[in-house]
Amino acid sequence: MQLLEHTPVFDVDTAAAIAGEHFGIRARAYALPSERDQNFLLTNQGGEKFVLKIANALESRTFLEAQNSVLKHLEPRVSICQKLLPATSGDEIVTVKSHFVRLVYYLPGVPLAEIRPHTVGLLHDLGRKFGQVAKALADFDHPAVHRDFHWDLANGNRVVNEFAPSIDNGSLRDLVLKCRYVPPASLRRSVIHGDANDYNLLVDPQCLTVSGLIDFGDMVYSYTAGDLAIAIAYVILDKTDPHAAAAQIVSGYRSEFALLDEEIEALWPLVRLRLAMSVCLAAHQLRQQPGNKYLLISQKAIEENLPRIYADDRRID
Repeated sequence: MQLLEHTPVFDVDTAAAIAGEHFGIRARAYALPSERDQNFLLTNQGGEKFVLKIANALESRTFLEAQNSVLKHLEPRVSICQKLLPATSGDEIVTVKSHFVRLVYYLPGVPLAEIRPHTVGLLHDLGRKFGQVAKALADFDHPAVHRDFHWDLANGNRVVNEFAPSIDNGSLRDLVLKCRYVPPASLRRSVIHGDANDYNLLVDPQCLTVSGLIDFGDMVYSYTAGDLAIAIAYVILDKTDPHAAAAQIVSGYRSEFALLDEEIEALWPLVRLRLAMSVCLAAHQLRQQPGNKYLLISQKAIEENLPRIYADDRRID
């Protein structure tokens, strides 16, 4: 959790200068929200858009190389992931003041969090696109993603145990502790995106289909069904019938990639565990960075909806 102490602090003018010097992009820069890195939207005079990604000072080059590898692996297989733009030197990663920097093409779309209502078609398409990603990642691997990572669902119980004391609301803290879950040891594993929240998913507002999946910074070798569980966790927060919404996503997912029966059994408990982890980590991180508004994203909705999500433990089919 020392990552937040090493977050880059570049301003928009410096970001624009980096883009020009290293990537040959003359553009205006606009800061984008991030938990532990810095991202800048770049727009050149021709209207082309890019995203400059400045990594946390503690981020390893090897892991960034893994992110680059997965983007190149996914590019010919799925339509919703970003494409790398190398520096003018040909390097995919450059170093600026002890921070690794990369550039990717911008993906158009509106964050899923800003789209309402979530139609049945949109939810089904969300599941379908994640099924395509899961299928594409089935034969991908990289040593750097086999790591001990605090957002990994496989570490969920440890995270809850360690950080639940940071939650000031006693009833919420007790509920979060009840969300601990031990999946079967045989649960299938593979490389996953790891952070399929509704701000990392982009939607075409005209067609109401998923147009982008961004930010592989939480990529990890973990439960194959983890991406599906994480996507469901954030989508169902404002739904009057969370299970019905989840079922639409699962249906779309299964149209592209088969779920094993034990994964279906584990899916709802993993959804609850992810929400519990989010509450715990946000509470802890806010004590470190009380002014970081990004850390508050989803927290109010989780606090309001976790009680009924916990109470309903039906299997998602």
